[in-house]
Amino acid sequence: MGDGGASDTEDEAGAWGMFDEPEGFRPKTPPPTEVEQRLHDGSDVRLRLVGSHPLWGHYLWNAAPTMATYLQEHADRYVRGRALLELGAAAGLPSIAAERAGAAHVVATDYPDPDLMHNLAHNLAQNACTHATAQGYIWGADAAPLRALVPHDYDVVLMSDLIFNHQAHEALLNTCDACLTRDAARAPCALVFFSHHRPHLAEKDAQFFTRASARGYACEKIGEWYLEVCTPR
Repeated sequence: MGDGGASDTEDEAGAWGMFDEPEGFRPKTPPPTEVEQRLHDGSDVRLRLVGSHPLWGHYLWNAAPTMATYLQEHADRYVRGRALLELGAAAGLPSIAAERAGAAHVVATDYPDPDLMHNLAHNLAQNACTHATAQGYIWGADAAPLRALVPHDYDVVLMSDLIFNHQAHEALLNTCDACLTRDAARAPCALVFFSHHRPHLAEKDAQFFTRASARGYACEKIGEWYLEVCTPR
């Protein structure tokens, strides 16, 4: 029924839409950014960061470059000829540093979000990583797909700025339990680099190591770095 006004067909064709948002109603997602890092071995890494992401994948926190340097400084102990798994890799800097330091296998993982994973794979390819793979993974989930990517279990698990997620401590440790080799001769370990994102919750950050100790891990402090406060990139 009509009275000479707009027809139902016109409405359906988009003459107006009840749920249409006006131009500029929501801020646009920022475009990706790129940063460069000089590694300990003197080589340069170019990283693309997603424009914005609720899981903070658009930042390069201080822990990642610090871990990358440490891995290259101690490549004989932690990297060369070994299989490494990075959790929460974001842009993948530690994984790239490990690949360049002679790792036999590197699997860089992050939450299986298309934007994050596409960006991580792009960074590995852009930096000519031939022994590194990007893989989506949710902490604590079935680790069989991760273990299938290497000929044996992992020698080293890398965690850069993850333990401020207090609710995820058990899931992170479950993944370590499932992925690290049981061969003591290969000296399996997890390297955990972090900063206190919320200093008033520093004790809760430290509970990760209490939980790890309770599972039989020998927790050792390997270093402390004082870095200039800067805006996350």
